[in-house]
Amino acid sequence: MFKRISARVKKFWAALALLSVEMIIVLGLFLGALVLFVNMIRRVFFLHNNRFDGKVFAYLDKHVSPENNQVMLFFTYLGRHEFLIPANLLLIAYFLFIKKHKWYSIKVPAIAISSLALMFGLKNLFDRDRPLIPLLEEARGLSFPSGHALMSVTFYGLLIYIVFKGFKNKAFKWTLISMLLLLILTIGFSRIYLRVHYASDVIAGFCVGLLWLVICVWTLNKLENYGKQKVNPIVQQPAVEEARA
Repeated sequence: MFKRISARVKKFWAALALLSVEMIIVLGLFLGALVLFVNMIRRVFFLHNNRFDGKVFAYLDKHVSPENNQVMLFFTYLGRHEFLIPANLLLIAYFLFIKKHKWYSIKVPAIAISSLALMFGLKNLFDRDRPLIPLLEEARGLSFPSGHALMSVTFYGLLIYIVFKGFKNKAFKWTLISMLLLLILTIGFSRIYLRVHYASDVIAGFCVGLLWLVICVWTLNKLENYGKQKVNPIVQQPAVEEARA
């Protein structure tokens, strides 16, 4: 009995040792986002506890000004579909015609379209109304989770992944990653400031966006590896045979 337990413990630690620091961080973020998202659902829809959202609105009321309004409107625009659709198309064109990385040109639209479908599905599932008194203008649609937060994480988060994998200059890489992280957080914050989302909506949007981004990148990377190992040799074989003939 003791030998079996000892063997299983050794296997566990051997498997854990194979995990890179990167994988451990991603796994930790994934589990943390999952727990936080479930907690937001429990707090809002089962306990009907909106005190946190009310406290955040009350705090932000003290910092409302015309100057801050314009800054928040600018950042909220960077999470709107009017900006993200052209940005996604430009990114696809870049990987198709300039960088010529066909798998990234597949990953970008796959993540964007699936994220959009997930967002609408969750909004209709939870069916939460938006805050009653928006700061400047009323927003259409449902509130939970925040679409701006979700879509910002999946789009700018994918950019973070691309930068992390593609840039070798550490100083430039981490500066750019930090700026993109700050942009994601600011876009989400702008939605709360403008009173078109509750803080719980934005937190849930961040969590769902991170969960979906990790799932999509992992799945698409598996497909990419399969394609390189199985499909590419089959496609390239006739060309090699013709060259020999």
